[in-house]
Amino acid sequence: MRTGMANLPLHGGKCPPWLFERMVKMSRALIEVMVVENGPEAVLARLADPFWFQALGCVLGFDWHSSGLTTTVCGALKEALRDRAGHLGLFVAGGKGKTSRQTPAEILSIGERFPLARDPRELVFASKMAAKVDNAAVQDGYQLYHHTFFFTASGSWAVIQQGMNESTRWARRYHWLSTAVRDFVCEPHTAVCCDYRGQALNLVARESDPARKVIAELAREKPENLLRDLTRLQEKALNLPARHRVELADLNPARLQRVFLKSYERQPENFAALVATEGVGPKALRALSLLSELAYGTPPSFRDPARFSFAHGGKDGHPYPVDRTTYDHSISFLEKALAESRLGRQEKIEAFRRLRRWPHHRS
Repeated sequence: MRTGMANLPLHGGKCPPWLFERMVKMSRALIEVMVVENGPEAVLARLADPFWFQALGCVLGFDWHSSGLTTTVCGALKEALRDRAGHLGLFVAGGKGKTSRQTPAEILSIGERFPLARDPRELVFASKMAAKVDNAAVQDGYQLYHHTFFFTASGSWAVIQQGMNESTRWARRYHWLSTAVRDFVCEPHTAVCCDYRGQALNLVARESDPARKVIAELAREKPENLLRDLTRLQEKALNLPARHRVELADLNPARLQRVFLKSYERQPENFAALVATEGVGPKALRALSLLSELAYGTPPSFRDPARFSFAHGGKDGHPYPVDRTTYDHSISFLEKALAESRLGRQEKIEAFRRLRRWPHHRS
């Protein structure tokens, strides 16, 4: 289940080495405390919460609302758990750009080195479906460029991925959590956090269910039949509503033949199987959704799925520059608490527990 989205402005610059080093140490101590307290699955639930993840970035001293928070915090978590993953039963794969495309190989490699309660190939499928849904079934104008896959030895998983809209210069973050998954392609999110909304072809909205069924049926049709229907519709010079992200005139039937052939050869039993088909991407789903609406009267949803803390300062100096002395003291406190808990001394861990009873709210 996708648990949330967050829209963030694109900021330039890089995380300085001195800050990233501290982010790794702090996140390692925080995650280990959380695993000791509630287990690795509880960490996944937190990471899947866009509010909590944003707060984590603030605690680690990164820009509070920058798009770089996503990639840098995920990178710090991956580095922090690199040598502790087997001990904690919590693993991280993927990352930004080219690294995101290595996610399947990294998951399989981890599965070879550590005993997992779930077939690693199932985890690879979950990773691919999360990316495919947010890049093709939800066409909101954001191209994915970051994908991090967190999973436990028990087989639970969470995904944090981010897309960029080059025209608006905003980034959108998507959160997924496995424990509530019922259907990859029907309302996979429970919360969306952002300030910017636009038009979107939302094929995973609940109201898109009739369209999903017709689209799956169309995908099993011979390509020549689909191309004939598209051509006929174009010849009628039909004017589409302004809300559509793509117009019928933008589709070239001849170029869609190869894509339709792939779905026809696969004969997907339902919409989820169609989305999982290799080679079936945004263009094919746009064309099929238009056919579904114009020829069969089952329109898809165009509802944008987006709905809509500082502890150590921020990298960009807001609300104040990172206080390195305080940051190092916090790291030392957590590391010492963990070391003493391993010796049976629970005083500092008990102090950490009391933090959860402080009044707090989300903003």
